[in-house]
Amino acid sequence: MPQAPDVSPEQLHAAMLEWISGDDDSRRPSASLPAVIRHLSEAWTRRAEPSVVLVRYDDLLSNLEGQMRRLADRLGIAVAKQPWAALVEAATFERMRDRDDVLVPPPPGIAANNALFFRRGTSGAAREILSDDEMAWYHRRVARLAPAEMIEWLHRPDRQP
Repeated sequence: MPQAPDVSPEQLHAAMLEWISGDDDSRRPSASLPAVIRHLSEAWTRRAEPSVVLVRYDDLLSNLEGQMRRLADRLGIAVAKQPWAALVEAATFERMRDRDDVLVPPPPGIAANNALFFRRGTSGAAREILSDDEMAWYHRRVARLAPAEMIEWLHRPDRQP
C-alpha cells in the first residue's frame, strides 16, 4: 500500500478549521461545511426518488463491493459477473490515490492540495486533531445547518437512508 502523502498535523488542523468556519458560497460547491451540508440536505430531501442514492463513505470503506452492488441495483445497472472484481479494485481508495492526477483532479474548493484530499482514506481525522471545544463547535454548527435525522445518518455508521 502506498504511503499517505506528507501532510502535517498543523496543515490538517488549519484546513479543518477553515472548512468548518467557511461561508456557504454557492460559487465554490464544497469549500466549507455549510456548502457541503447544503448540498447533502438537497439530496437528503430527495433520497426516496429512484434516481437518488445516498452513500456514506464509512459504508464504502466497510463494504465497497456491497455498496457498489446496491448502487447498481438501485439505478438499474446490470454488470456482468466477470468485471466486478476489477471494478471494485479500481474504486478502492488506494487505486484512486495512485491515479489522483487522472481520476480525481480536485474540484474547485474541495481541496486544492491532493495530499490533503488523499491523506489516508479513513474517516475520523477531525476527532484526532481538533480539540474537544473545536469538535463541540463543529457539532453545534452542523446542528444549526441540517435536519437532525440527516445528521444522525451522517454520523452513525449503522444507518442507511
